[in-house]
Amino acid sequence: MTTTPTNNACYEVAPKYIAKTPKKRGPQFTCSITALDYILPLYEEAGDMQLRERFLAVYLSRANRVICHEWVSVGGTSATVVDLKIIAMTAVKMLATNVVLAHNHPSGNTKPSSSDLAITKKAVDGLQLLDIKVLDHMIVGEDGYYSFADEGEL
Repeated sequence: MTTTPTNNACYEVAPKYIAKTPKKRGPQFTCSITALDYILPLYEEAGDMQLRERFLAVYLSRANRVICHEWVSVGGTSATVVDLKIIAMTAVKMLATNVVLAHNHPSGNTKPSSSDLAITKKAVDGLQLLDIKVLDHMIVGEDGYYSFADEGEL
């Protein structure tokens, strides 16, 4: 990500995205299992699921095909800070219609905390203003996952 100063001393954030597959050919999310099939390998590739909490956003087309994904934040052993402005910015720039959020709990416990519930509500309410729907927020652990959508909490 680069920033460019302008003559009024403001900066414009200009993320650079390189698509690995054409937009229309990205994997399609049809349920929490297909989302998990896409998300888990990303956590495995990061290699620190049991050590650090990571928050992921997957940006989807109207047909729920993956446009791109990004690590929104990487934290410590028990928390990470999520800035929804980053999610909204990328969603708008990528013209995403839907978003699936995910984060891991290094402890392996996939039960949502009060902070997890709060950030989910904030994301749903905030992105709704931009006509972007949060389809799911998933908590992944070594031995399972929790889907806000499957549990009727979205």
